[in-house]
Amino acid sequence: MAIQTDQLDNQLLELLQREGGLSQRELATRVGLSQNACWRRLKRLEEAGVLKGRRANIDPAALGLGLTVFVMIRTRHHASDWARTFRTHVEALPEVVDFHRIGGHWDYMIKAVCADMAGYDRFYQALIQGFDIEAVTGHFAMEAILENRPLAIRSVLR
Repeated sequence: MAIQTDQLDNQLLELLQREGGLSQRELATRVGLSQNACWRRLKRLEEAGVLKGRRANIDPAALGLGLTVFVMIRTRHHASDWARTFRTHVEALPEVVDFHRIGGHWDYMIKAVCADMAGYDRFYQALIQGFDIEAVTGHFAMEAILENRPLAIRSVLR
């Protein structure tokens, strides 16, 4: 169940999405709170699971990771034991940055970031190793038009 947030909570969340490196003092100043009040709000949001940490936004291409692939997987297996084993396997692959179980024609979608096509092939071989998968297809991103977009909290929570 979603927690109730107010305008100050939403301002804090939007600031953190755009500028995760802001100090607590700067956050408090920008939303008009004392540092203690700001800390209490952040702590409540963390404990409720709304804030899941703070991280830097890194450009993969700047590190030589120039290939983004959306991998679609369809399987014949839907038992919970198989799914749990498969999830553990996929989570252990370092190229995986996003992993979703989805509805429709496909069962899973993975976003993987690799250096190049040879790196993707190594990832693909590791992905399917030991698993009976009905179909796998990769969609290669040519350009990231919009990525890691902050949630429009104040726009959608009305």
